[in-house]
Amino acid sequence: MSEVVSAGSDFAERTAAREVSVGVIGLGYAGLPIALTFAESGFRVTGIDLDDDRVRAVRERRSYLADVPAERYEGVGERLTATSDYAAVSGLDALIICVPTPLSKTRTPDLSYIVSAAESVAGALRQDQLVVLQSTTHPGTTEEIVLPILERNGAKVGTDFFLGYAPERVDPTNPTYTVRNTPKLVAGVTEECLRRTEQLFSGTVKVVVPVSSTIVAETAKLHENTFRAVNIALANELALMCDRLGISAWEVIDAASTKPFAFLPHYPGPGLGGDCIPVVPQFLAARLREYGYSAQLIETAQEINAQMPIYVLQKVSDALNDIGLPIKDSRFLLLGAAYKAGVSDTRESPSLEVMRQLLARGGDVRYCDPLVPELELDGVRHLSVDHSTERFQEADCVVVLTAHREFLQHPLWDQARLIVDTRNAVPDAENVRRI
Repeated sequence: MSEVVSAGSDFAERTAAREVSVGVIGLGYAGLPIALTFAESGFRVTGIDLDDDRVRAVRERRSYLADVPAERYEGVGERLTATSDYAAVSGLDALIICVPTPLSKTRTPDLSYIVSAAESVAGALRQDQLVVLQSTTHPGTTEEIVLPILERNGAKVGTDFFLGYAPERVDPTNPTYTVRNTPKLVAGVTEECLRRTEQLFSGTVKVVVPVSSTIVAETAKLHENTFRAVNIALANELALMCDRLGISAWEVIDAASTKPFAFLPHYPGPGLGGDCIPVVPQFLAARLREYGYSAQLIETAQEINAQMPIYVLQKVSDALNDIGLPIKDSRFLLLGAAYKAGVSDTRESPSLEVMRQLLARGGDVRYCDPLVPELELDGVRHLSVDHSTERFQEADCVVVLTAHREFLQHPLWDQARLIVDTRNAVPDAENVRRI
């Protein structure tokens, strides 16, 4: 035990002196920001990603994420490098696994990226390394899946290597909260694992919050996103109810928001998108089914959110009927393919489902998204059109799905014959309909 404590003291000293080398496995929306933050804090960082385009971009100091400006590279000097070779693992002191955890085709958690990363790390694991899983995942993953893989060749956690969990809390495009000033939850398999995980992130994050176990940290992360998904579902259901009452859901929410306590405003939209909010609640619900428990509120919220693109389709159909047009052969301009403003991420984006439904009904559909120049939908490649007066004038209906800054700073609303606004982004006018 004294040897471990001594080694732990050395780790703390080396971390404080920025002598610990850090590896970040996965350079996507969560991995690149954490890699840059560590490098900006004075650590030597090696990003590891099997995508050669990402590796080249980091080496050439090019940004490939809308919310990570290339200027951030100016503050890292030569401290940040990247590779696609897992052999680099053996030369690093601490590893942070930031690989994606999508849903499978059956809408169950796909942990294959975590398993693959853990196996690659295990093949190059060396004495005294710290491994921290950051990927969002179901409760128990760190100790039930990652730990056995790392111990497969006889190494023992807490003695030969150290294993922790510290969930990402990235909110792309958020101007206020970044990796550095968002409190970081940390947990470890053993006390020494927790201590080292806390020491590592204390060098980059202003507030580190230790919890008692990795499963608590895993579940807390899921609860955070489930909280948002459920409350968005409530806002979406409010929109459905207000539609029948003939009043504005947005006005109702604004009125309720004047209460200074016990209310947190959430707003309706065309559905949920991204790799967290629509996906994470399923991780929790799927895990609990193994224990014979049905997460009814989560399942109901998912159903409400998943139906919003169909509700948008109905609003479009009703709006067209008011001017004597069917969906078939009408010309549509969809503003926004990304799931939220300011990002290029189309994962689970409700815009794609709205597009799919309009195409299936014979609509002549174009989309405009300055951050998504092209996309593939059901095997067909689509290119973004320009945001121009001509495009607005030639459309029978403009559907606002993502309120990108470009659309708001250079408004062309008065050029449209008909607008269906799903984001409350357009000023009131005779040609505007809202969900």
